[in-house]
Amino acid sequence: MGYWKEKVLPKIKKVFDKTGPKKAAAAEACKSFDESKDQIHKEFEEKKTVLQPKVIEIYEASSAEIKTFIKEPKEAGLKKNSVAVHKFIEELVKIEFPGSKPVCEASSKFGPALVPGPVIFIFEKVSTFIVTEEKVEPPPEAAKTEENRQSLDKFEYSNFLESKLCGKVKKKIVICYSLFSLLFL
Repeated sequence: MGYWKEKVLPKIKKVFDKTGPKKAAAAEACKSFDESKDQIHKEFEEKKTVLQPKVIEIYEASSAEIKTFIKEPKEAGLKKNSVAVHKFIEELVKIEFPGSKPVCEASSKFGPALVPGPVIFIFEKVSTFIVTEEKVEPPPEAAKTEENRQSLDKFEYSNFLESKLCGKVKKKIVICYSLFSLLFL
């Protein structure tokens, strides 16, 4: 049994465990990227004005999944849209976006799902260029405010009736009031 555990089992694991060395290399790539984040951030700040129109153009040409992922970068979205994420990063490399080249290389070697930190960092930088449009509600129309006033008046009147009247008389008056309001309003 000792020979089996020491000699045979490790070789079987090595044959079937394809992601082991890949994960270690991806972790090393993430670590080297983390060390260069300060330099990438400085370069990003220097080129910000030049990059903005290019990034917006790439962003508008991208798919809805990528747009959603850029606005809210999460690892789950990265795993679901790994092909689209890699294509977007390749487009960033073409415009010489700071930090995109090492991320693209790591993404092509290991897949975006194994290097989530650098990919999310780049997408957070891209998201600074994207203007999120907040939906502004239009001002209420005069007719709507008039309807609201009438419904409030009805509500106040019904509350008045409930407080002053009781039993069967109250029910008859409420029914009459309802019929009256349906016919004449």
